[in-house]
Amino acid sequence: MTDAHGAEPVRLAKRVAQQFACSRTTAEQYIEGGWVSVNGRVVELPGARVAPGQTVALAPDANPMELTPVTLLLHKPPGFEAGLGMGAASAPHGSRSQGAPQAVTLLGAQSHLPEDAAGTRVLLRHFKQLECFTPLPTEASGLVVYTQDRRVARKLAEDIETLEQECIVEVAGQIAEGGLQKLCHGLSFNGRPLPPIKVSWQNETRLRFALKGIRPGQIPAMCEAVGLRVLALKRIRIGRVPLAKVPEGQWRYLQGWEKF
Repeated sequence: MTDAHGAEPVRLAKRVAQQFACSRTTAEQYIEGGWVSVNGRVVELPGARVAPGQTVALAPDANPMELTPVTLLLHKPPGFEAGLGMGAASAPHGSRSQGAPQAVTLLGAQSHLPEDAAGTRVLLRHFKQLECFTPLPTEASGLVVYTQDRRVARKLAEDIETLEQECIVEVAGQIAEGGLQKLCHGLSFNGRPLPPIKVSWQNETRLRFALKGIRPGQIPAMCEAVGLRVLALKRIRIGRVPLAKVPEGQWRYLQGWEKF
């Protein structure tokens, strides 16, 4: 396809490399960094086609340095799968549901927390090559981590069993006498005694669990053992990183000082 003057459109990366006398790799870094605009609109796809008559501009403060990988913290709503099949033993509730949409599809510029304190510019490349080592079953909600950072990925892959996870569990029923003490220590799961954990009431219908090495179905089984039925489960912290005030379906960036 040609423009009105008969010239063929070219890839944006090629145009940037030619126009600003840089390598194709540098041109792609400029584009993916959100530094390039076509007719006044930022374009982040190096393969986008531009015609000779279109104006291509480079931001004055453009930095061609390799872009820093990011980590995204999503508040997953119920009904979405997240990370199952990757370290699924750490999932705190239930089992895989067939046909549920993937939580990663919720990640995009439109669902970014407007009040995100990280101050990071949202780029299309931030939603590519994401890995999840913090599975959370379909029926549960709460914090799920997606990362491009190999250091964060390695930390979560290797240490997820030893990182304390905090969950808020909505329950129904009448707890058995001494039930709270049994939840903290004295129950078994899958034939094995459970180690001591921290369980407390948040209000009349919500329990707070803080525990490590959670197994699929463990929290519902524990609650059932003391006369309670789980209505909803929400993970609000992994290690030292909290979900904070992120609404369901939105996400924020992991800040540089935050460590799991």
